[in-house]
Amino acid sequence: MAPLPDGFSYAEWNATYNALSFGIAAMGSATIFFWLQLPNVTKSYRTALTITGIVTLIATYHYIRIFNSWSEAFTVASKDGGDYEVQLTGAPFNDGYRYVDWLLTVPLLLIELILVMKLPQAETVSLSWKLGLASALMVALGYPGEIQEDLSVRWFWWCLSMIPFCYVVFTLAVGLAEATSKQPSPAAASLASAARYLTVFSWLTYPFVYMVKSVGLAGPAATMYEQVGYSIADVMAKAVFGVLIWALAAEKSAVEESGKLLPN
Repeated sequence: MAPLPDGFSYAEWNATYNALSFGIAAMGSATIFFWLQLPNVTKSYRTALTITGIVTLIATYHYIRIFNSWSEAFTVASKDGGDYEVQLTGAPFNDGYRYVDWLLTVPLLLIELILVMKLPQAETVSLSWKLGLASALMVALGYPGEIQEDLSVRWFWWCLSMIPFCYVVFTLAVGLAEATSKQPSPAAASLASAARYLTVFSWLTYPFVYMVKSVGLAGPAATMYEQVGYSIADVMAKAVFGVLIWALAAEKSAVEESGKLLPN
């Protein structure tokens, strides 16, 4: 929890306000959709889809907390019908909710992908542990740098967090390629590939947003870019990714039910 800089314009405050509002709406709507779809997939894939809904539910809760913290940190008023003025209230803005959210949801995101791909049990357990622990370590290493103003310290923790990050991205991009090719239909293989690469693409957004305050940007503009960037990346990595998980589960369920693939 770091103190907010003074001098926010209404446009900067409003951009962050809208990004956080969008995060709440997207995550909340996705949660309802995923859980309503549970009866429409076979039993084999309901755990993956349930986890998908849990991920977006956790994200919804934390976005509400971040939104409330942002709203409480400012007063926004228009004097005599003129332009809106933004002032700090002195209440702290707690962005640590993001890291609590990531620590819980990022490992689950990877586990849901592994589950819906329906790998052999031993491989499923092994990959779930390896990717889950690596992603949790990545988040844990990133937080100490996030709360630092010293750029050298921020870069140090950024570099450390990139080690498990690169391992996870490599596994998604290369390590799961063979398993993707063994999906039961071309559509399922395409959806599994899209889910893997969407994860890689959305994850690549985070290190660059993290670097915003390390490349010369500071003050309200840096805070705005950081909050908007993280919000967009979260929606892609959780809500949009979850839609692909649902589509993959639905496709594989249809193939199994049509008799083209016997359940394991």
